[in-house]
Amino acid sequence: MSTLWIVDKHTRKPLEDLLYTLQSVPGGNGGNGGESSGRSEGPTAADTELLDAYSRAVMGVAEKVGPSVVAIGVRKQAGRNGAEGAGSGVMLTPDGFVLTNNHVVQDSAELEVVLTDGRAFAAQVIGTDPATDLAVIRIADGGLPAVELGDSEALRVGQLVIAIGNPLGFQSTVSAGVISALGRSLRSQSGRLIDNVIQTDVALNPGNSGGPLVDSRGRVIGINTAMIHMAQGISFAVPIDTGRWVVSELVMHGKVRRAYLGIGAQSRPVNRRLQHRLDLRSPSVVEVAAVEPGGPAAGAGLLRGDLIYALADSLVATVDDLHRLLTKWPAGTAVEVRLLRAGRQERIAVVPGRG
Repeated sequence: MSTLWIVDKHTRKPLEDLLYTLQSVPGGNGGNGGESSGRSEGPTAADTELLDAYSRAVMGVAEKVGPSVVAIGVRKQAGRNGAEGAGSGVMLTPDGFVLTNNHVVQDSAELEVVLTDGRAFAAQVIGTDPATDLAVIRIADGGLPAVELGDSEALRVGQLVIAIGNPLGFQSTVSAGVISALGRSLRSQSGRLIDNVIQTDVALNPGNSGGPLVDSRGRVIGINTAMIHMAQGISFAVPIDTGRWVVSELVMHGKVRRAYLGIGAQSRPVNRRLQHRLDLRSPSVVEVAAVEPGGPAAGAGLLRGDLIYALADSLVATVDDLHRLLTKWPAGTAVEVRLLRAGRQERIAVVPGRG
């Protein structure tokens, strides 16, 4: 994949390096060697060049990725005229697999996908995952423009990102900004936490949910999922590394299979003495509130009232911690549950279920 290069008088630098050096450009925002004339001056040639470079980067990404971003029309009842909801999606493969948000297609009776060239197709839901707000749908066609996927683990705060949507079809909407924070957690509609969420300052347009968040080289690094309207345009995207795993599960099995213990649980605070005794980082553990009859936990001997403080070698303080550790636990592999029962520390091996 070639890097976008900007040519100046003396050297060639990648766009992101050039933007980073903005304030050190002579005559730019850094001033004349640190001196100020005390009056406002118009943009210099260097400023203009940098702004043009930024514009060329965004336009290049829009031209490259735009044809792969689709509009999704949703009807809640079959046979009705016109869409009752709308969102965006991104073409993953040339044979019609599209990644979007679960909340875009949830409870849909009919789906229509519209490409930027005006072609429209009926779509079927391959699978949905409310826990990550992701879904895969498919249209029956081939030779479609698919995107290139990036690596969300390699992202850095301050990196240029572009959000692309296609809520109405025929033309993409484009917004640019930077990554504000990484590693955020966002509560999904199912109640589970979505981890490693990407926070940006990109202003999402209505109907952009399900569209891609891409880097300056046009690689998809996230799926736009939410915007906080009262917080000056803070937007969130599910990282594409999570998307890869979810897509593989949905395409192969129609759902995301997660390991489970078969318990009802809640967080319970503990006193400092017990926290010190168990060498806990947080002053809370997970209390078993109910045990599912015939489930993995019941078969292994877990009891109501047990206080779980570790799973394998990882400490747990909340139910979210349990979910996070069990999400990708290998099927059929026993996990050691460390717990406190009637004041005694015990270790019980449980083979989690999969469902």
